[in-house]
Amino acid sequence: MFDDFFSRAIIAGVGLAIIAGPLGCFVVWQRLAYFGDTMAHSALLGVALSIAFEINILIGVFSVCFLIALVVGRIGEQSMLSGDSTLGVLSHSSLAIGLVLVSLMYWVRVDVLHYLFGNILAVNWNEILMIYSGGALILFVLVLKWSNLICLTVNEQIATAENKRPTNARFIMMVLLAAIVAFALKIVGIILTVSLLIIPAAAARQFAKTPEQMAVLAALFGVIAVIFGLMLSIEIDTPPGPSIVMSAAGIFIAGVITTRIVRKRQRRTNQVV
Repeated sequence: MFDDFFSRAIIAGVGLAIIAGPLGCFVVWQRLAYFGDTMAHSALLGVALSIAFEINILIGVFSVCFLIALVVGRIGEQSMLSGDSTLGVLSHSSLAIGLVLVSLMYWVRVDVLHYLFGNILAVNWNEILMIYSGGALILFVLVLKWSNLICLTVNEQIATAENKRPTNARFIMMVLLAAIVAFALKIVGIILTVSLLIIPAAAARQFAKTPEQMAVLAALFGVIAVIFGLMLSIEIDTPPGPSIVMSAAGIFIAGVITTRIVRKRQRRTNQVV
């Protein structure tokens, strides 16, 4: 029914959505959107260093994102700057350094737009295998440390009192975010990676009554956005990555409208009663 490249794109996108949905819930709950943006921007620096030292790009991007996460945590504890200011400095600095390094590597041709916006239609089976195997590991760790991460999200002091080790939980969250950025690099690109983390989770928050429901709904909305976005991309010949994020944004807007209509009807019902 579909061409082979389109089938691979759907399989890869669905796998990434299933991973990003539950992890994105913690990004929304803990207000880490700007942190995720910093990680995504630092990915280009990872790409540049990977090309320069001839190492696997996935490993290079993960390593740089992980180091940036450690730097953020370290500076956040000691710096007099606010958290968003620190993230702003690191985000734009790492992106600028990555672009400069890429421009200096005249001996190799680097398609910056490819890394900025991704190309899910060019995903191969080895990359799909990497996404699913790495994604299974991410979800396993997330399930294993779910209660610790939830407790940290609610209150760090409570997490300490309950011996949930909030420092370790925060470290695990940084590692998982670095991993998802590395996996999503080729599919939706650096600029749009954080959108796939945040938008489905934000849409799910309007309907979910428990953290577990929100995680499942976020994954489901992400899968729907991937499938619909790719269909839209093929149908009207638009870039696949932005089409996926635009579809996710459409789901979010539809959710906002739906919840407002439901609330108005409930208010009218309560007034009548």
